[in-house]
Amino acid sequence: MSDDPASREPELLTITEAAELLRAPVATLRYWRHLGTGPRSFRLGRRVLYRSDDLRSWIDAQRDDQASAAAGVRR
Repeated sequence: MSDDPASREPELLTITEAAELLRAPVATLRYWRHLGTGPRSFRLGRRVLYRSDDLRSWIDAQRDDQASAAAGVRR
């Protein structure tokens, strides 16, 4: 079944899991968080967590920004 919770990606990801998904070092995510330029994150107690939907949205936004920048250069 496709709705099996065990087969679904977790909705909340740790900074290590988010870094693996983005294929970036954990230190880079920490730096982006410091600058406020990376994917949206939040603290739950002492842990920094990322929602998988926020990561996907951020990835899409990065792709769209690059596409619009490339289109502007071609004009």
